[in-house]
Amino acid sequence: TTTFNIVSLFLFLLQVGFFPSECVELINDKVPQSVTNSVPKPVSKKHGKLITFLRTFMKSRPTKQKLKQRGILKERVFGCDLGEHLLNSGHDVPQVLKSCTEFIEKHGIVDGIYRLSGIASNIQKLRHEFDSEQIPDLTKDIYIQDIHCVGSLCKLYFRELPNPLLTYQLYEKFSDAVSAATDEERLVKIHDVIQQLPPPHYRS
Repeated sequence: TTTFNIVSLFLFLLQVGFFPSECVELINDKVPQSVTNSVPKPVSKKHGKLITFLRTFMKSRPTKQKLKQRGILKERVFGCDLGEHLLNSGHDVPQVLKSCTEFIEKHGIVDGIYRLSGIASNIQKLRHEFDSEQIPDLTKDIYIQDIHCVGSLCKLYFRELPNPLLTYQLYEKFSDAVSAATDEERLVKIHDVIQQLPPPHYRS
């Protein structure tokens, strides 16, 4: 079976010293005796060729940048950690937020821009384009006629962040700040907590 062949190859690599000794000890404890007994002893003459092939294969792997240039590797946008996404994209703020907020400032002065939902198919189409590292043309009629889909996309982006914009770590401090007795005290405390946000969260 495929599983048996994979285990056999793995054990062979252990035997020829392809993995560190601490890995060998760890994995040997987990492999059933029946499997280790049934793995044929490798022919020593072939060890060198196989190891050379595997090392060449590992060293010749294209870099992450080259994979991105070829369109093989795409960075996630939705559902990705904010700091990680900005580091990978090289942007100060996520492009999806920049595009959407610029559009909303220009076209979205309507009632309930962030309260009413847009058409689901339009939201998913926009999401797919941003996830494909494309910047959609928000001036198309389909989006101008459904301005709420852009506001909904912004909310979707924030909702899917693994660590919320205001972060789990500062949740209690924000909660205490908004519970302050007076408006003036509340503003001072909220301002103080905002200054404690990690730079990617603060900029976004």
